[in-house]
Amino acid sequence: MLLRIAQVLTADELHQVRRLVMDADWTDGRATAGDQSAQAKNNQQLPEDCPAAQQARHIASVALARNPMFVTGALPRSVYPPLFNRYGGASNAFGDHIDNAVRTHAATARHVRTDISCTLFLSPPDSYDGGDLVINDTYGEQRVKFQAGDLVMYPGTSVHRVEPVTRGERLACFFWIESMVRRDDQRRLLYDLDMAILALRQGGDTAETVKLTGVYHNLLRMWADV
Repeated sequence: MLLRIAQVLTADELHQVRRLVMDADWTDGRATAGDQSAQAKNNQQLPEDCPAAQQARHIASVALARNPMFVTGALPRSVYPPLFNRYGGASNAFGDHIDNAVRTHAATARHVRTDISCTLFLSPPDSYDGGDLVINDTYGEQRVKFQAGDLVMYPGTSVHRVEPVTRGERLACFFWIESMVRRDDQRRLLYDLDMAILALRQGGDTAETVKLTGVYHNLLRMWADV
């Protein structure tokens, strides 16, 4: 499931995060890549222990936790602490790759299975050329270039790339989620069911919406790993 969540960050939060990361000391993004990814990766990244990254990470994490669409779409069990990258100039692309199945947080030694990959866009799309996130899924290539403050979630099993940035710079926050529901098709069914229930409840609860809510929770009870 490829899901767009609009305006995860408020305008003020977006301004704070951009100010923090733009003035920070960036390093070669290949430092955190595996052997195969490092051959395709050509961008910059903020070290996890960088003070600016830590402050920006807190802002993003608080915004994610309060967003109901993020919670219902991801059903998060564990979230790898958000990271930040930059594409532009000579460090402007990331070729086809697939994310590691498990990420280990260096500071805590905590393992996170990467069921879902996420990109939170920090640059307005008209401020740079290129830089599309291209995701290969069941229906072919999906090209993603969202508004600043918007988030895209997609299966961690997907081959994906970032096209070369030929003008300006592309700033983004990225991270991974270990979901309570491991299978993407099950998460999709739960998300579609939840959205349908919310729409039906606009006019108030009925015996049917209560029953459907029970179906949702019984499926979640059946599939969730907590």
